[in-house]
Amino acid sequence: MARPEGRGRSQVTLSEADGVRYLHFGTEWVQGAMQIAHPYRLALEYQQQMMAPMLFAPKPDRIVQLGLGAAALTKFCYRHLRASRIEVVELDPDVIRVARQWFALPADDGRLRVVQADAGVHIRGLSGSVDWLQVDLYDARAAGPVLDDTAFYRACRACLRSEGVAAFNLFGGALRPSLRAIGAAFGSSWLRLPPTSAGNRVVLAFAPPVAGWPVERLRRRAATLEKRFGLAASEWLDGLRSATARPIPTGPGAWLRV
Repeated sequence: MARPEGRGRSQVTLSEADGVRYLHFGTEWVQGAMQIAHPYRLALEYQQQMMAPMLFAPKPDRIVQLGLGAAALTKFCYRHLRASRIEVVELDPDVIRVARQWFALPADDGRLRVVQADAGVHIRGLSGSVDWLQVDLYDARAAGPVLDDTAFYRACRACLRSEGVAAFNLFGGALRPSLRAIGAAFGSSWLRLPPTSAGNRVVLAFAPPVAGWPVERLRRRAATLEKRFGLAASEWLDGLRSATARPIPTGPGAWLRV
């Protein structure tokens, strides 16, 4: 089933199947999803991978999300990261309205703030203040990220604190131009997660050059995420690739370096 939900930058439509509600922008492309019986769970594989910053910065103070969609990341962080402040930037007022009406997005409060603004402009006012940046920006065609050039990724890097991490959902079109732009902004300080079954590629990027992380610590965190949230975090680790396409090292005392 599909129903139109207003007119903004894109026509927002909904569909439902097998207990899952989907968000579309007037096309067949899925822009977000929610299990109706469990609205705070992450229904899509790429949404789960977008929580991989928990491996590297498990206690974020400030989370900024560019692109609201079906509010899956927002709700998950709001429910489970109770010490974090969450700011979401969404251009289309219809998407915000639909997220609140149909996808259980909570009202703004002291921890959550939804801002109607252009993400490319808003990001430039956040210099050095963000622990997690989660970027998921697509239009109705879903041909590639709406913002995907070196200038944008440099603004993303500039907004991060010294130990901050950014997660980018890449989907559609060719991957290499996006990776070249990320590399131009972040140098070699980024990692690729394994591709999802739907073809999404999630990239993690880090503000300054980092020495690395003890693999044993990452595996302990991954085990905690699996037990607590049911996330396939150990598979993420096993599938990580650096900017030079190296797999993560194994064995006692090994370090993961970007």
